[in-house]
Amino acid sequence: MKDHDRSSDRSQATDPLANSDLTLQEMVLHSGAIGDFLAELAVLAATRISVPGNAIHSGVTVLRRKRPEAVASSDETAHALDEIQNGFGDGPCLTALRSKTTVMVPDLAEEHRWTPYVRAAAEKGVSSILAVPLDLAGEAEAVLNLYSGHSNGFSPEDIAMVEAFTGQAASSLRLVLRIAQLSEARNDLATAMQSRTVIDMAVGAIMAENRCNRETAFKILTKASSTRNVKLREVAAAVMASISGEKHITAHFDA
Repeated sequence: MKDHDRSSDRSQATDPLANSDLTLQEMVLHSGAIGDFLAELAVLAATRISVPGNAIHSGVTVLRRKRPEAVASSDETAHALDEIQNGFGDGPCLTALRSKTTVMVPDLAEEHRWTPYVRAAAEKGVSSILAVPLDLAGEAEAVLNLYSGHSNGFSPEDIAMVEAFTGQAASSLRLVLRIAQLSEARNDLATAMQSRTVIDMAVGAIMAENRCNRETAFKILTKASSTRNVKLREVAAAVMASISGEKHITAHFDA
């Protein structure tokens, strides 16, 4: 496609990413999961950068177990472009992710790096790409990928705005990650406490059934777990279920 003069589109407009920080804070509060936040982030970036005649597609790629994964996108086009790049294992967005620096491809027709991907992206109607990594301070690795159907689809002002936006987004995403970690830790603790309670109840039941001390009852329970190749908590739950009459499972185990 022909070059697109974005400066005229912005001449009478304010910064499209103004108040993004407030929006991102609201997203942190209302997002139910990391995936939800990233999906909203991709849509927000595409919406704020797009102008009449130059619709921008946005995606987010993260590195999981050393493998890139397209986790969120503003639309199917962005998702497909991210997936294609991940399939080739190289491209401007992955380069930005690995180098932790902004990568700008003003015109794919003039680009000689990443030839297989550039050719595939051009066939999808893409003419320029902007990739900006999110600094997550070691919490994870992610990159915001922006695609335009025009050559020179991103002005220097756009690049500066997107870099400022990703800085804000990275701060919000770090907070989302920490909240998720705390939530996971809380859930793990709750599960562990529940497991401990069930096991303690089962030990007490075996003590009463076999007229033995606590140590012996616990050995009976662990032996049943090992023999049956079933988790200790599940054996304990089976003991309690048999006592409550929910299931007909024998609560007596030989030591």
